[in-house]
Amino acid sequence: MKYDIILAGVGGQGVLSLAAIIAKGAMKDGLQVRQSEVHGMSQRGGAVMSHLRLSDSNISSDLVRKGTANLILGMEPMEVLRYSEFLAPDGVIITAKEPFINIPNYPEIQGVYDKVNTFKGSRLVESVALAKEAGNARAVNMVVIGAAASVLPVKAESLKAAISELFAAKGAETVAKNLKAFDLGLGK
Repeated sequence: MKYDIILAGVGGQGVLSLAAIIAKGAMKDGLQVRQSEVHGMSQRGGAVMSHLRLSDSNISSDLVRKGTANLILGMEPMEVLRYSEFLAPDGVIITAKEPFINIPNYPEIQGVYDKVNTFKGSRLVESVALAKEAGNARAVNMVVIGAAASVLPVKAESLKAAISELFAAKGAETVAKNLKAFDLGLGK
């Protein structure tokens, strides 16, 4: 089994946390993991993408080849389109629906949605409302990973354990809110 993921967003949206949770969850399930360095601006507003590869056997490269990604997981709809050439013909796109408008010529949002929806199996997730419902408006990335859990080759319980570990230092309340955001995303 091999499963390749491109993670996309802008700086400050939690793309690194997404990668860390999936990677840690995959390792809990006994999978091999390789991740590339994040490409893009590390400060808020710059484009960020990362390659994440999961397998039940040795992985020879950190990078996902164009046309082979099983999943493009995004925090921003236009950013997933930027990397759509990586998607395999049977791959899926799952992204937060809400745009992060960081450029003056950001395209009309309905056109962006329409383009995302041309990819079979794509999902635009109302992540901001669900994160607020979970009690933590910053947990948008946890909603997105919850929405992706149904297509990832990683058990939901392993992802939840990784979330708990990642946020443990911030206290039980923060862990609980992030787990609730994951569960709300899982239901979408």
